[in-house]
Amino acid sequence: MEWLLRAATAARSTNYVGTIVYQLGPHVESSRIAHINDGGRQFEKLTNLDGPARELIRTRGEVRCYYPDAKLVRVEPRTFRNVFPSLSGEQRQTLSRYYDFQVVGDDRVSGRSAEVVVFHPRDGLRYGHRFWSDSETGLLLKARLVNEAGDGIEQFAFTDITLGIPADRALVAPSWPVTPPDWQVIEGTAHDLAVENTGWVVTHVPAGFTKIMEGYRKLHGRADPVAHLVYSDGLVSVSVFVEPAATAHGPAGLVHQGGLNVYSVRRGDQLVTVMGETPGATVRQIANSVEHR
Repeated sequence: MEWLLRAATAARSTNYVGTIVYQLGPHVESSRIAHINDGGRQFEKLTNLDGPARELIRTRGEVRCYYPDAKLVRVEPRTFRNVFPSLSGEQRQTLSRYYDFQVVGDDRVSGRSAEVVVFHPRDGLRYGHRFWSDSETGLLLKARLVNEAGDGIEQFAFTDITLGIPADRALVAPSWPVTPPDWQVIEGTAHDLAVENTGWVVTHVPAGFTKIMEGYRKLHGRADPVAHLVYSDGLVSVSVFVEPAATAHGPAGLVHQGGLNVYSVRRGDQLVTVMGETPGATVRQIANSVEHR
């Protein structure tokens, strides 16, 4: 917990600018990130360097995402899951409660000395985590998600970083006006979920996971909304979808990409689909215990 608190404190209090590379299997993309703490208030700017232009501004409980090619701004409430390299309180509690901690050595990341630590899951229902924290400040410089075989399946890492920069608001200001006059602004609320009781329940929820959302969601290609439940252990979230099997898309069974596993199973005349960045055993256990009240 001391190590986690140091990393979380460094993410909040350290002013920095750098380039982050995200890798999922063969997919690699990079972003430029700036973070400042100005009198206890945090501001972040994340700019995609690959593919379609996109810019995220995080401040004061909201996230504004700019899509200049489409002349679109999407505004979302800021959730507990922050951008790398920060760790929320929920994430710290989960890592300390459901994983065993080990310091495995020293390394270098982006030209800086780093301490390497590993969080081994205490059950087969979570992936492991390997972190590289800056030896001087404790800031996370690299994070790797590790599967049951010990192989890396997803990774974030700084390729360059400058720490201790002045708290200059210009570094985290959007490249466009807050509300560009000729752009469309979309206000997102709860990810477009109609919150209500669906009548569906997971009877064998993995230890540490709790339901954080339930309702009906309109999905692309579906004529009617589908039931959607979300469970989280504070570190990862798992989505449960229930829809009529007759109109469902895709076969039953398990598929995966990188750290994401998706498992579908027919329950009577309904198709249950569970997806999350967890081992296959987790999505199977949840899907096979979905019942209607």
